[in-house]
Amino acid sequence: MTLLAVFAGIALLLAAIGLYSVLAFSVAQRTGEIGVRMALGADRARVMKLILGQGGRLILAGLGLGLVLAMALGFGLRSMLFGITAIDPVVYLSAVALLALIAFCACAVPSWRAARVNPVEALRDE
Repeated sequence: MTLLAVFAGIALLLAAIGLYSVLAFSVAQRTGEIGVRMALGADRARVMKLILGQGGRLILAGLGLGLVLAMALGFGLRSMLFGITAIDPVVYLSAVALLALIAFCACAVPSWRAARVNPVEALRDE
């Protein structure tokens, strides 16, 4: 059980690093666009909302697909379970909440970085 918990923690860490990397790369690619938006009057909160929205769509898609697959696997393994049900709402909700919290934290850093872009430097680099 300890080994399973360690592997689950490693998988969770890898997922958070992957999400952070994808969003950080996207922000780096869109620095010019973000600079133009800020030069035209977008404030930091709006830029953060843009990047968090992009990450939020990825999070919702991943959580939705993962939840459906987990329930399907639970039903498939129902005959091998003893003393527990295949679908435990508390377990599913706590897992989704934990994953959503970690994913939100992974999205917060790139969105904060995007909001700190200096429009003049971003446009000069383009």
